[in-house]
Amino acid sequence: MLFDSTVRRELARTFGATLVVILTIVLTMFLIRTIGQAAGGAVAPQDVVLLLGYVSLGNLPTMLALSLFVAVVLTLGRMYRDSEMAIWFASGIGLARFVQPVLRTTWPVLLVIGLLVLFAWPWGNRNSLELRDRYAQRSDIARVAPGVFQTSSDGRRVFFVERESADGINARNVFILTQGDHGEAVTSAHSGRLETRGGERFLVLEQGQRNEVDSRSQVRTLASFDSYRVLAGERAVRAAEARPPKAVATAALLADPTPRHQAELVWRLGLLFGAANLLLLGIGLAATNPRRASNWNLLLALLSFAVYYNLINLSQAWVAGGRLSMAAALLGVHGVAFAAALALVWWREHAAVLRLLPHRRAVTP
Repeated sequence: MLFDSTVRRELARTFGATLVVILTIVLTMFLIRTIGQAAGGAVAPQDVVLLLGYVSLGNLPTMLALSLFVAVVLTLGRMYRDSEMAIWFASGIGLARFVQPVLRTTWPVLLVIGLLVLFAWPWGNRNSLELRDRYAQRSDIARVAPGVFQTSSDGRRVFFVERESADGINARNVFILTQGDHGEAVTSAHSGRLETRGGERFLVLEQGQRNEVDSRSQVRTLASFDSYRVLAGERAVRAAEARPPKAVATAALLADPTPRHQAELVWRLGLLFGAANLLLLGIGLAATNPRRASNWNLLLALLSFAVYYNLINLSQAWVAGGRLSMAAALLGVHGVAFAAALALVWWREHAAVLRLLPHRRAVTP
């Protein structure tokens, strides 16, 4: 049918252009933030691109939902401004009739949003956390860059290495300042290397000396050594049970329905339900007066999007705090939004008739 093909073609074109713009803006922001984290030592510089991919994949459902919403508002808004809606309405096609072509065009995107939220979101967060933990929990000597003073993970040691090997295991001209509860010690060595024994990693220093000062008695001790071994203090990567709910698989959340897990499910399902409700809401919000050259409908739509997604986050916090159950949160937020979207579409479709009712009653003898 001409009506369906026209609406679907226009909507698909607008969605593609909107998605490209939103992806460009958001990915640029994520790239700047990730580079800043790498410069601050929070992530490894070689993992910037990989971490950017994980973060972008986790936020892709929100970008897709926003692109769909904006595309519906822009497409129907243009039809209002160009008086195409007046032609369709005069042909006997109401506003509710636009729901079918919109859903037929957007259901593949809604399916992708569901798959990303339920499966890709926890997978990306889990890998992102592992990258950050692996870099934050690397051995002390691996933290050191040649010619730079670097603090250890526990903040008790300061390292300086004049030269290191390409493998990051052996180092030359090592300087270590150690601060303890009862004093401080300065250790210098000609070379150092990492060894693994019994599941633990040790830093082995060779041909050096250790100058220790007792803060209570002010006694200084100077000792020379051919070989000196210290525990590197490396910790294991975050265990599965210590992961936050956003990094837990959806099946695991369902198997362990704690308040925090249910809150995460409320957020994941909320993104999918919210994307579907926003399509209906966008049909109602797209109405505009062709005589007014303004984009107030788009501004109102963006404000509605922000309020809706803040309500999703708020419902997640309520469920996590035990104030609401999972079913009550989903029904309270998305059920009300669905009813409001249907009411708005009905009101837009019958607004002209409702405005004429008082005039009809006035002329009735």
